[in-house]
Amino acid sequence: MTSFDARLRLVGKPGLPLGVVVDLTGKQMSVIVDGQQLASWSLEDIEVAQNPDGFHIEVEGEEVILNVNEKVRFATEVRSRSRRPPQ
Repeated sequence: MTSFDARLRLVGKPGLPLGVVVDLTGKQMSVIVDGQQLASWSLEDIEVAQNPDGFHIEVEGEEVILNVNEKVRFATEVRSRSRRPPQ
């Protein structure tokens, strides 16, 4: 498991970003808040785009933005685990 501290925002929704931990295990991405799993997706089911404002994650018709503290390492890990590297 590889973990990253991040801030999560919903696209088009005002409000403060939520502090989260993003875990990458195998081909799975999980978002954890206060020790509780908020979401978990197969990397094969999501689209990841690296933009100036963060990593845009599209899944199940929704889009969230992750501001990851270690951008380069996160992009490298996602790329190595997914058939769809960050764009």
